Amino acid sequence: MKTIYFIRHAQSEANLKDILASRQDVPLSEKGRADAAVIAAGFKSIATLDHIVCSPLLRAQQTAEPIARAFDLKMETDERITEQELGVFSGMTYAELDERPDYMHERSKRWNWVPEGGGESYEMIAQRLEPFFQSLETMDGENILFVTHAVTLRLIKAHLQQTLPAYPHEIAKNGEIWKINFTGFGNSHEVESIFLGGSKEVASRA
Repeated sequence: MKTIYFIRHAQSEANLKDILASRQDVPLSEKGRADAAVIAAGFKSIATLDHIVCSPLLRAQQTAEPIARAFDLKMETDERITEQELGVFSGMTYAELDERPDYMHERSKRWNWVPEGGGESYEMIAQRLEPFFQSLETMDGENILFVTHAVTLRLIKAHLQQTLPAYPHEIAKNGEIWKINFTGFGNSHEVESIFLGGSKEVASRA
């Protein structure tokens, strides 16, 4: 059995400005960088890590970097845990999205909804996560951290709790950590939330 952790990246410039970043490569905000350092120090005091893997997007890598330094580990990237591709809606503010009838505002109806312009449905995210979860069983290390994103974490939790095609409507907060005692792909798992620094106070839409 492995102990795996998932963390949503710290506050990004897009979060700060109420922008739906999708796969745009936005950096962490000043607060996000400070929070990432606090989270790294706090996490070092409560956990052991053998491996750190993050989304290739900049905001995830900037969150992972201080954690990797704290644990003296090299950081790897995995495209399978990147954020949802939102096509034409990428980079819009939430105020702009509110005026777009072609955006799927109802969270419960996004399973088959494919955003215009090469976007990715929730079903497509769930499908790309299947080989990721299957690979966990043979991945090196017993204690592994994955740094990823809000919407992807929504589908990660649905996989872990075996609820698909249903998925949670709430999202992880910036900097929120999930701890799972991983017993294998296809099993149902409990997800424990851990908040370090100010992560419990930060929320954004998705």
